[in-house]
Amino acid sequence: MAVITLTTDFGTRDTYVAEMKAAILSITRDVHVVDITHEVAPHDILEGALALEAAAPRFPAATIHVAVVDPGVGTARRGLAIASRDQVFVGPDNGLFTPFLGDPRWRAFELTAPEFRGALVSRTFHGRDIFAPAAAHLARGLEPARLGPPVTDPVRLTWPQVRVAGGRIGGAVVHIDRFGNLVTSIHADAIATLGASIAVRVAGRTLPLVRTYGELGRGNPGALVGSSNRLEIAVNAGSAAKALRAGRGTPVVVSRSSPVARRAPRRS
Repeated sequence: MAVITLTTDFGTRDTYVAEMKAAILSITRDVHVVDITHEVAPHDILEGALALEAAAPRFPAATIHVAVVDPGVGTARRGLAIASRDQVFVGPDNGLFTPFLGDPRWRAFELTAPEFRGALVSRTFHGRDIFAPAAAHLARGLEPARLGPPVTDPVRLTWPQVRVAGGRIGGAVVHIDRFGNLVTSIHADAIATLGASIAVRVAGRTLPLVRTYGELGRGNPGALVGSSNRLEIAVNAGSAAKALRAGRGTPVVVSRSSPVARRAPRRS
């Protein structure tokens, strides 16, 4: 059975997500639809891209990911299907799929073929009328190239960079999860180059690097590598964002810990 995932900023109060699922099921019922999240902050393309980066690699090959964080809906921005890493990503051409354009074998196609979209296309709801139908047809075995002409210049976000120099790694907070954990742009493989003794500095505090939340005393902040393989700043049973007054863009520096100097014994 084919798998289609949905990632949006629609929330769950309104009927938008249900209408997208209805569009898919009207074309094929032989599909398993999975909600990644519908709680991306409204219009926050970077947050949506980070959610996809974390979740999509966990899904099996041939999964179709529909993502709609689309402040430009109804404008001249293109709709795309991007085949990358044995999966397909469907949604607006606004940088949402930047994490998957690092694969040198990616292919992209503009969604222009009228036979693979809804009979009526709203100017304000391409998720239901263009992206969901395209995904449903892909789930039925349609080749992405049949959706429209190839695209060689999809929009890319300015992706959070990491600076490495002189035994120090500089990055920044890129996301705050619902627990108040500060997810950073620094990946675990970069940290590993510094050795075993590490210190993390953020918001004027120097924090230890631990393995689990439980290694921190209740209410104490620390750093660890989270499930997305990125460095996170956390507070045991609390919010690091509130405790450190930090948010997206707050600088984070990882460095080798300096050994504590021993005092020379006094001479009598």
